[in-house]
Amino acid sequence: MPHDPRYPLTAGFGLGLRTPHYSSFLQEEGRPAVDWLEIISENYMVPGGKPLQMLDAIRAKYPMVMHGVSLSIGALAGPDPVYLKQLRALMGRVQPLWVSDHLCWTGVHGRQMHDLLPLPYTDEALRLVARNVEQVQEALGRRLVLENVSSYIEYRSSAMSEAQFLRELCARTDCLLLVDLNNIHVSAVNHGFDALAYLHELPPERVQQFHLAGHTDHGDHLVDTHDHPVAAPVWALYREALRRFGPVPTMIERDDHIPPLAELLAELDQARAFAESTLPAMLRAAA
Repeated sequence: MPHDPRYPLTAGFGLGLRTPHYSSFLQEEGRPAVDWLEIISENYMVPGGKPLQMLDAIRAKYPMVMHGVSLSIGALAGPDPVYLKQLRALMGRVQPLWVSDHLCWTGVHGRQMHDLLPLPYTDEALRLVARNVEQVQEALGRRLVLENVSSYIEYRSSAMSEAQFLRELCARTDCLLLVDLNNIHVSAVNHGFDALAYLHELPPERVQQFHLAGHTDHGDHLVDTHDHPVAAPVWALYREALRRFGPVPTMIERDDHIPPLAELLAELDQARAFAESTLPAMLRAAA
């Protein structure tokens, strides 16, 4: 299967496309200074109507990436062929820079749990996920980008860390990684591991994208709610990730309590500022 080249890193800062902001991205003058937009794939896997009309109009103005939430790459039954057919059709419409989903399972026996459930990190699970990734990549004709999820439980059977699992999965399948830095921080606090050590386990050549998001602090644990601004520890982790991986395309992700677009653009400017101060020489070389 041919490899897709990585998208030029000069177009490095994006936002998630959310309904309240459609009009801002469609205006002819003073459009938001965003390099690309990330769509939730399932929101547009529909036969027609206003969502696709808006998608087509905005896609004419901005490059896009596709991000799914129900591929269920860890499912024992393997990828759903109907879902893959719909996903490929949407790819044909959007012509995305890359396509991503999550390292998780989302249901069993045909029932969707509407949650991103963690896997046991075992050799058996690795073989299963690798098989599924290869099937998806063959069906889509491109490499899949997989995101680490936040978690609140661990499996006694796990024989490796999540980062080790991801590294080995990349080596076996040639897939790429979407590194969600908020999810790493949430899981590190919840399970007591070192977030920086996690970053250093990941293969730099496989990292395609960063997510930055917020969470809710319940004192003795964190919940990945994606409804707050990016927290200080996540910004600190972002700076470390820049040093480790270089100028990777970066996105602010907000899924609930959607604020005015200006607030998200200000956060995106903060990400740009961190990148410019952390990696000025690399950014100048890429420009």
